[in-house]
Amino acid sequence: MELQQIETYLNSPDAQNRIRGIVGLRNHSPEVAVPLLKKRMYDREFMIRSYVAMGFGYKQTEEGFQSLLDIIANEKDPNVRAEAANSLAKYGLERALPYLERLFEQESHWLVRQSIFAVIEEVIDSKMLLRICQIGLEGRDPLVKQTAVSQLGRLSNTSQKVVALEMLLPFVKSDVWQMRSRVANVLRKFDSLPEAQEALSQLRQDPDYRVVAAILEGCL
Repeated sequence: MELQQIETYLNSPDAQNRIRGIVGLRNHSPEVAVPLLKKRMYDREFMIRSYVAMGFGYKQTEEGFQSLLDIIANEKDPNVRAEAANSLAKYGLERALPYLERLFEQESHWLVRQSIFAVIEEVIDSKMLLRICQIGLEGRDPLVKQTAVSQLGRLSNTSQKVVALEMLLPFVKSDVWQMRSRVANVLRKFDSLPEAQEALSQLRQDPDYRVVAAILEGCL
């Protein structure tokens, strides 16, 4: 798509045309695309702003990176903030991690936190991962808590395994069977530690068959 047509679409009162304009930038260089994307950073439609945040991830420039930090700091819609977190990670986790960690700590919305968990799958900084899991477990959202429990399993072969296990153990007595089931799955990774073995023994006697099934499936 020619730049003149793209600019016409981006300035259109029709949201679908503005999306067409953003999509049309895919075949243009980052140096060309980013300044045009910035023009729609504060679009009244959150979907447009989400597309812009996504575009900054694919069209990477220093200006785009700073724009993502601006979105994270000022955007009101969690969908857009989550998209910005995904795009920030595309610039390389080594650079993005300090910002993502800070965002996770400051952000309480489940969607943003889940997005950050998704992009740190390759993180090997065990202390940082432990901090994020701790923040997630201290929050209120059950999905984020269950994801934090699963992420703690990645620490079972690190220097943080004892601390990670200590964080897991209180959830053996959770009132929510899904959480106890998730904990049962993760505890198997710590089964070289006597505390984990004892917790697994408790969960084998769980009153909910689905929790017991989670343990039995892991033994197959």
